[in-house]
Amino acid sequence: MAKDSKRWRIAPGEAVDLAKLDTGSTKGAPGDEEATEATFPELWADLHDLQERLFAESKRSLLVVLQAMDAGGKDGTIEHVFKGMNPQGVRVASFKVPSEEERAHDFLWRIHQQVPRAGEIGVFNRSHYEDVLVVRVHDIVPKEVWKARYEHIRAFEQGLVDGGTTIVKLYLHISKDEQAERLQARLDDPSKHWKFRVGDLAERERWDDYRAAFEDAIAKTSTAEAPWYVVPADHKWYRNWAVLRILTETLRAMDPEFPPPEEDLSSVVIT
Repeated sequence: MAKDSKRWRIAPGEAVDLAKLDTGSTKGAPGDEEATEATFPELWADLHDLQERLFAESKRSLLVVLQAMDAGGKDGTIEHVFKGMNPQGVRVASFKVPSEEERAHDFLWRIHQQVPRAGEIGVFNRSHYEDVLVVRVHDIVPKEVWKARYEHIRAFEQGLVDGGTTIVKLYLHISKDEQAERLQARLDDPSKHWKFRVGDLAERERWDDYRAAFEDAIAKTSTAEAPWYVVPADHKWYRNWAVLRILTETLRAMDPEFPPPEEDLSSVVIT
C-alpha cells in the first residue's frame, strides 16, 4: 500500500508557507467524491481492527491533535473519521478558553490531564497549540513567553513519545473563501446557530495573523517523533479520506498485537 500520508507531512525543519499549499487539492484520491467515499467502509474496518488490537495490547496509545482556522472542520472530522471505532477506546478532549483554575497553572497542566491512557486513542479538538496561536494573535502574553513555548511543546511531546504515545498532528487547511461559505451556511441554517459566534467574524479579520502563527507553530514543532500534516480541507470528502489514510498508516506502522492469554487455554472445554 502506497504511503499517502507522506504527501501531507511536514518534515522537521521545513519552512511552511500555507499560502502556497492548495486548500482545494484532491491529489492522490481514488477518484471523485463518490469513488473516494466508496473506499471509506474498508478504511473504517481497518481502523476498527487496529484500534481493537491497540486496546487489547494496552501498552501504547495514539494522540491525534486537530487544529484549524474557525470552521475548518475539526468537529466534522471527528464525526466522520472516528465513527467506526469502539467508543470505549476513544476519548475526545475539547479545549476552550482556560478556566480560572487552569490559568493558575502552567499552560500544559490542563493538557497533560487529557492525554490518552495505554490502549486508548485520544483526540484533541484544539490543544496546547492555542497557547502559541491565540495568545500570540491577541497579544495576551509577551512575545518572549509564547516563543519559549515552542521548546516546551517539543519537550512535552517528546516525553509522551518516550512514554509510549504516538502523536499525529493535523492542520485542516481551508481557504478564506471556504471559511466564509461555511460561516454563512451556519448563519442561514437555524439548526446551526448554536455553532455561530459573532466573535468569529472578528477572528476572521485576523486571518493573516493566524496564518503566520500557524506557519511558525507547525514549522517549529514538526519533528520526526511528532509530525505535523497539512491536510487540504476545502473538500470535506477529501479531508476525511486523507485523515483516514494518515491514521490507518500510522496505526499499521505501530503494529499493535493481541496479547497472549494469561493462562493455558488448550485444555479448556465449555460444557
